[in-house]
Amino acid sequence: MLLLGLLLLAAAGAFTGLLIAGNLNAGPDYSVTLFGNHLATMSSFAIFLAGLALALIFALGYLLATGSVRRHARRQVAADATRGGPPVGREQRPRHRLIHRPGH
Repeated sequence: MLLLGLLLLAAAGAFTGLLIAGNLNAGPDYSVTLFGNHLATMSSFAIFLAGLALALIFALGYLLATGSVRRHARRQVAADATRGGPPVGREQRPRHRLIHRPGH
């Protein structure tokens, strides 16, 4: 899920960036081109809806990526609990281990 979410994030961002960069000099007819190919002629409303769709795809990718990270954290806590000890939260784990070496 994390990989799919990150892939959607990257694809939506790259597509949006390429469309913006390729159409900086767009005239009043709003001709949409990508890599030198004419894709469509769009009205202002159609461009707004396309931007809305790209924003929703970006949000879906973000939710998939963050959901995957949260699910992994929950599974890790559950795995720690089944190993026999009490579940240890991040704030309860020791930050470092002191090793006592005689003579030092």
